[in-house]
Amino acid sequence: MKILVISNLYTPHEIGGYETRCRDMVDHFLKRGHEVRVLTSVHRVPGRSEIDMPYVVRKLRIHGMYGHPWLPLLSLFQLERENHEVVQGQLDEFRPDVIHVWNMGGISKSLLLRFEASGIPVAYVISDHWIARSLRADVWLSWWNGERGFATRFMRQLLTWTGVRAWISQRVPTSSWDQLKWERVSFCSAFLRDFTASRGWRVEQGTVIPCGIRTTTFAVKQDYSTFQKLMWVGRLAEDKDPLTAVRAMALSKHQTLTLDLYGKGEEEYVNRLKQEIARLGLSDRVFLKSATESEIRHLYAQYDALLFTSNWGEPFALTPLEAMSAGLPVITSLDGGQAELARHRENCLVASAAEPETYARCVDELAESEDLRRDLGQTELREARECYDCEVVFQQMEKFLLP
Repeated sequence: MKILVISNLYTPHEIGGYETRCRDMVDHFLKRGHEVRVLTSVHRVPGRSEIDMPYVVRKLRIHGMYGHPWLPLLSLFQLERENHEVVQGQLDEFRPDVIHVWNMGGISKSLLLRFEASGIPVAYVISDHWIARSLRADVWLSWWNGERGFATRFMRQLLTWTGVRAWISQRVPTSSWDQLKWERVSFCSAFLRDFTASRGWRVEQGTVIPCGIRTTTFAVKQDYSTFQKLMWVGRLAEDKDPLTAVRAMALSKHQTLTLDLYGKGEEEYVNRLKQEIARLGLSDRVFLKSATESEIRHLYAQYDALLFTSNWGEPFALTPLEAMSAGLPVITSLDGGQAELARHRENCLVASAAEPETYARCVDELAESEDLRRDLGQTELREARECYDCEVVFQQMEKFLLP
């Protein structure tokens, strides 16, 4: 099968787990003998060395994200036109059996209209909110179809009456996003599918294929006899809410426990976090640290529990899944897609998002039962490998893509 993958970013210029999973998925398809081409953006992360990947085409231009400027309408038309010419060139040259849309963040959403008009099956794999939160905000399509003031509405009518809109539409579609059919769409969680549908998108029929990770690349915890070192992993930001983890440490009955926060963030928020740690008298027990992706894989097993405190409705968080792959007991809320992964006292302990006292109670419960720690860790490890390993998930993805 010839698969054209559309992703806004791609290795080595990824910014997070979303792009890493795209790379892993492409590697799986290549190993399975499929012919794959990845069409991605020209975006570069400074300091990253290029990797020779002849199947990757970096030609799409980004608008208004990752440091790329917002453009006036005439300049935006030129950007859109260039992106459509690139896509049509790839469709004509590569002649894919399926167009696999991975992530359109920052990329011309009008391309979706071209994909669906091409006659080639289009498969959407959705793992974040780009449909629910940004499709109607696309500057190009919203200028032509969104609610606007009198001046814009008059200009649109004028361009339509004079035939200019028809001329433009031959080069860059100006039709409404309501024409998109979403005939083949999968989501990483039922939460994300239902959230997207609640925003007026016709995706209720979408299937659910969870995120997968390479579970066997993690060092596995062997000893559950002690309970001293806790960890938190993620971006240091309000939506990830490390403050809840810090405050839980202050509320726990076990005041000798330590917490290491692995992550980076904006200076203002990091300073706020440091101030709260000092205010609570935790400077000798809570520490800010950093580690690479490969280092983290080996660090989970050295700790006694993970506190996962994200509270923004993550579609399907990978950090708890990573800890599970190491057999590390997890304390999480049921926020967002976590409700589809977490089962209290079966494969984790469940707290309430943004409520430190509930996390503290879970910490205390783990601290007081070696059997509970071991049972959770072993159950997590088994479930991660059986249900969420990349190979398992990508086989589901492969079946989904087959026309």
